[in-house]
Amino acid sequence: MNAIPAADRIIRHAFPGIPPREAEELVAIGEVKSYPQGVVLCKENAIEYTFFIILEGEVEVTKTINADAERILKHLGEGDFFGEMGLIHNAPRVATVKSTSPIKVLEIHKSAFDRLLQQSSSMSLAMVREVSRRLRENDEMAIEDLRLKAGELAVAYQRLAQEELARREFLTTIAHELRTPLTVARGFLEMARTHDLDAQSMNEVLETVARNTEQIVTLVNDILFLQEVELVMPEMHPLDVAKLVRAVVTEITPNAKASGIPVQVILASDLPFVMGHAGSLQRALIQLAENAIKYSQPGCKISITAENSGNGVRIAVQDQGAGIADDAVDHIFERFFHIDEVDKELYGGLGLGLAITKQVVEQHNGRIEVESQVGVGSRFTLFFEAASAEELSN
Repeated sequence: MNAIPAADRIIRHAFPGIPPREAEELVAIGEVKSYPQGVVLCKENAIEYTFFIILEGEVEVTKTINADAERILKHLGEGDFFGEMGLIHNAPRVATVKSTSPIKVLEIHKSAFDRLLQQSSSMSLAMVREVSRRLRENDEMAIEDLRLKAGELAVAYQRLAQEELARREFLTTIAHELRTPLTVARGFLEMARTHDLDAQSMNEVLETVARNTEQIVTLVNDILFLQEVELVMPEMHPLDVAKLVRAVVTEITPNAKASGIPVQVILASDLPFVMGHAGSLQRALIQLAENAIKYSQPGCKISITAENSGNGVRIAVQDQGAGIADDAVDHIFERFFHIDEVDKELYGGLGLGLAITKQVVEQHNGRIEVESQVGVGSRFTLFFEAASAEELSN
């Protein structure tokens, strides 16, 4: 196809109202050029004086957002034009235009364009009309972009406000949870220091101080662990799930026996390996098992099972304990949320155990589900994908 007749036809289509003779003159003052894919024809923030009409191919118009991210504004094809602002004033380009395919364009320089406009009022009118329409479209696009940004800012502000509220509540709760055992420990230490206590009373005082000190240490360790889980991705290795569960059972057995809670363990023989961090996963499972013991009465059994789920592993911790009310199930994984009372039975706790479990599970790309009924018991189920052959070989 001859480029000049094609340019003449496309110009008359792009700028309706231009007489054929003047379209030919516009082609005559320009230069037909071809470029391969990936060439930048207009550079954002650069001052350039060339106007482009696309004869063949396509371009992509992009704008830099937030200093380092590019947003695609639109795509242009045959008959479209760009760089019109270079004909009007000496302002920098407002966007970058890059060819997305091999492209042929008619390039017209501002100086030649100005001379032609002085000779033809009809061409001036047609060009001004079309450029004005394009500017109006750009304004509408800018307004829509601002509207979207305003919406994004509103959502970000709301999220920031929620995070700030959560941070304040978190710090307030930590201060309260630390103050209580510290106050108790300090009070009993003062008693031991200022009173002449017999051996039995002194032992009771020291046991109280030790118990409250342990509560402080546990809280601090849990908070530090949560921070570590959020900020540091542990090194993952193939894990033997059966071995992991047995280690958890060994850890919880003394507490279970002291509480009169029998523990049943059921491990499938075809358990696949999973990728994970042994210490973190063990801690997450211990939290579930310790919760099951805490909310169970003596004689109530808890069971820990591990099964092949087809494409991974399903680990469940089930108890016959107090259960969880429906309105509390959605909150049990929140930090510092804990159930103080069930059927007039009081329970202690700091409310970090299940938050730790959920954080660890998500870090391992797993998921956790809970089924519970007040007075019947609860079942927490963890799902993890099996390690791939490549992961096992590495």
